[in-house]
Amino acid sequence: MAEENKSYGLAWFLAGLGAGAILGILYAPKSGRETREDLAQGAREGTEYLRAKTRQAADNVGALVDKGKAQVGEYVDRGRGAIDRGRAQWEEFVERGKNVVNDQSARVSAAVEAGRVAYQQAATPPPETHED
Repeated sequence: MAEENKSYGLAWFLAGLGAGAILGILYAPKSGRETREDLAQGAREGTEYLRAKTRQAADNVGALVDKGKAQVGEYVDRGRGAIDRGRAQWEEFVERGKNVVNDQSARVSAAVEAGRVAYQQAATPPPETHED
């Protein structure tokens, strides 16, 4: 029963569509040739409008791409600067570390040498003195 209602609805729709087309042709203010020319002119105008909008969109996309490239370049430059600063700091820290190690090494060597000398002095018996 539902299929019958659908087929009747489709039939009425098609009938209304046909009647509308016939009434449109009968009461059209322009001849068929004029109507076709108007439709062709509208299609040309629509085509030109789409071309203009496409060119405009392409220009906008190109501008956005250029802006994006500039921003990426700026971020890359910032990153390189940060890396260079970090590298300089790291080299400074390494140099300071080397200086501290060398200084401590010299101190330890001096302390070891002083300890060796003190040990030798303490281990060597004092020379005997003769009393006459």
